[in-house]
Formats: sequence, structure tokens, C-alpha cells
Amino acid sequence: MFVADNAKPIPLDEESHKVKMAVKLRTEYGSVLHMPTLKENLREKGGPNTGDPYGHKQYSGNQGQEVEYMVTGTHPYPSGPGVALTADTKVQRMPSESAAQSLAVALPASQSRLDANRTAAGVGDIYRHAGMSERSQPPGMAVAMVEAGGNKNSALMPKKAPTMPKPQWHPPWKLYRVISGHLGWVRCIAVEPGNQWFVTGSADRTIKIWDLASGKLKLSLTGHISTVRGVIVSARSPYLFSCGEDKQVKCWDLEYNKVIRHYHGHLSAVYGLDLHPTIDVLVTCSRDSTARIWDVRTKASVHTLSGHTNAVATVKCQAAEPQIITGSHDTTIRLWDLVAGKTRVTLTNHKKSVRAVVLHPRHYTFASGSPDNIKQWKFPDGNFIQNLSGHNAIINTLAVNSDGVLVSGADNGTMHLWDWRTGYNFQRVHAAVQPGSLDSESGIFACVFDQSESRLLTAEADKTIKVYKEDDTATEETHPVSWKPEIIKRKRF
Repeated sequence: MFVADNAKPIPLDEESHKVKMAVKLRTEYGSVLHMPTLKENLREKGGPNTGDPYGHKQYSGNQGQEVEYMVTGTHPYPSGPGVALTADTKVQRMPSESAAQSLAVALPASQSRLDANRTAAGVGDIYRHAGMSERSQPPGMAVAMVEAGGNKNSALMPKKAPTMPKPQWHPPWKLYRVISGHLGWVRCIAVEPGNQWFVTGSADRTIKIWDLASGKLKLSLTGHISTVRGVIVSARSPYLFSCGEDKQVKCWDLEYNKVIRHYHGHLSAVYGLDLHPTIDVLVTCSRDSTARIWDVRTKASVHTLSGHTNAVATVKCQAAEPQIITGSHDTTIRLWDLVAGKTRVTLTNHKKSVRAVVLHPRHYTFASGSPDNIKQWKFPDGNFIQNLSGHNAIINTLAVNSDGVLVSGADNGTMHLWDWRTGYNFQRVHAAVQPGSLDSESGIFACVFDQSESRLLTAEADKTIKVYKEDDTATEETHPVSWKPEIIKRKRF
């Protein structure tokens, strides 16, 4: 601190600076170094000295004289913005900053110029391709060019905030039947492919089969020794599959109403199951943080899909890739490669447990439900589409039909109906609990549309199954969409 030259700049070393500039040229302008260059001596008063005093061997400049470079050959440029690219104008030297400004102000705002502006290169492009920084332009130049041209440059205009498109009108759904018979919470529900009957599983350890048209009980199946958490009916064979908190996965033959196969392997409660639509494969998910793929006929475990770090709450299958989708209490959704038995994509956008996933029957999209949000995604890579916010509860189940009606059922007994495309919440339902039940026993564990998609069935905590249908008397005049084209405030994560 006592030396005389403290804090003074170190003298520039010529050799090291040359090396530095040569490296910079090669890294930043390597893509245009092969192009021929044109050197011109300018005799303008006060013209900018754009030559580099420490040139590359191909760019050897002279100090003391004003040198300007122009890239020619494969990329001819006009002399300024709004000047059409013709044989007369393309071999022009790069305009100086003062010339460009005067040119921008002098040109009239004619229609031909406005058209030319859409294709002609701007001064910024000319500078960029000539290897100069665009920052060397005066700050007012871009604005001057826009004002002189008389048109608004999209880059300088503030972007218009996205607004929600008008949602499709859907008739409201109304409760028209309550079916009772179970002695415990009704945890799962499935409709058979022929649309004649449906099946429910309950905390009373029984599986019941009901007539869809009349709501009458047809059959009760016993065999599970704990809560039945999942049921599904095969479209390819006369089999019913069930799983429960007793770690068991059972295959029932509906011709004999007996269990014909057990699938052993899960180490804890089995929370859900689904059948592959085109091959004889069953997929189950469990509290042991895995999903398992089973061969229906041989009962062999084909793959164990491990990767989740907490209970896997839901699993869905489809014929297209990715063929398996799981949602977990570790807040992630995983898209799986069925053949390899490995994760293709992990979606980490949710902040809380993902208890429900539903695939759209027509679009190549799906939705996931969590207490923080319902999110829509695009297959095959799980690209985020939008959030459906407003159902502030623990979402246990999601269902969607071909008309684009998405239903979310929650642990507090509320059910929200959404327009799939726009994410507009067009109806909210909170059905009364069965007489004799506590108000706190209000919860929806599962919901499903029947095969005709005209009925909606919900499995509830008051031990009932509730059936909803569209209100036939409703019209767009009697039940208008209370929608405003408000600005969308979408949380991406």
C-alpha cells in the first residue's frame, strides 16, 4: 500500500492482448470468419473507428486510420432498414451510426416501406452479422426507426396478457339416486364394459355388484380381510380384479363368482390397480412405494416399478406410450416405459401428494389432482398445459368424459365440475350425507362415468353410492355461463 504506483492500471502487454483478441475472435465470430471481408478507408469527419488495432491474422487492422468491415458473399444486406434488397443496394458498405439515424428519420412511412420492414434486415442485424455489438447503437436509434416507420415493432410492444377463452357450455349435473347397502366407507367403484352393472369395494371388506339401471344389489363377494381399495372389470375376459389393504390382489371369475388367481408380491397395502387396454397385463400400486406389472394368466410379476419414495396412490394404463402413469404421496408423477420397466419422465410440479390421475378418452392428455392444484399435462413427455385452481381440498378422485367434463371429488365431500379445455369451473356440488351419518362423514373417495357418459357415480364416506345425471331441462339461457374474459394468473409450478 506504500508503493507509488498503487491502484494504477498495469501497462498493457501487446503480445498477450493479441492472443486474447485472437481467441475471442475465434470463439465468438468463428462462424463468420471464413467469409470474405472488404476493407474501406473512410474519409468522414468524426467517423467511428471500428477497426480492431489487435487483429487476427485474417483481420489485420491499421491504427490511426478508420477501417470499416462489411460481410459480403452469402449474406448480402441492404444499406438500412426499409430499403428493399436489390442488385443496386446489396453491395453497400455498412452504414455508420449517424447515417443510419438520418436515414431512419428521412424515409417516409409508405405502405411499401411497411411491407419491406417485415423482411428487410434491421440495423441491429447488420451490426450483429458484421461482428459488432448491438449495444454500440445509440439508445434512441431503435425507437427512432419505429417512429419514422409509423408501425409498432412487436419487440417493443408490451405483450397482451393471455385471457381465458370462452368455455363450452355444459348442462349442470343433479343428484337423482342414492344407493345404500355397504356397512363401511365405499372406497372404489368401476362400471363394466357392457354398461349393465357396476361394482364397488368397501371398508366393510366386501365387493358388491349392483344393477346400473335400477340400483338394486345383485351380488356380494367376500374374501378380502381388510378394506377393498381398488376394483376393475376386464373388457377382454369375464374377470373382475380387486386389491386391498390386506396386500392381496385377487382375480374373480364372474361365471363362478370365485377367486381363481392371487398375485403375491406387494409388501404393504395395495392402493390401486388398472388393466392394460390391449394386452393381458395388470398394474397395481402400493404403499410399499412400488407399482407392479403382472401377467394376468401366469400370475408372474413382470416388472417392479421402483423409484417413488413414498406410497403410490394411483396408477393408470393406456395403449400409447407412455403406457403406465403413477401418482404418489412423494408429490411426483412418473411416466413409465412398460417394456424396460423404467421411468421415462418424472414430473415434480406438485407440492403435495398426488392421489388421483385421469387420462382424457380422446385427447393425448391427462390430469393429476393434488391439494395444491389440478394440473393438466400433455403426453408423451408430460409437458405442462394449465392449472385448474379453486378446489381447495384433498382431491381423492378425478373423472373425465368425452364431452370435456372433468370431475374432481374431495375428502371434504365437495365435487367440482370443470370444462377440460379452458379450466372453467362451471359447477360445485356438496351433497348432503345420508340420514344418520355425521356431517364430518362427508367425503368422496372415487367417481366414475358410466359407459354412456350420461351418468356419474360417486363412492362416498357416508357408506352410499350417489348417482348424478345431466339436467335435461337446463339450457344456456336458464343456466348461463357466468364467465368473464379475465386475465389468467397461472402458476406454472
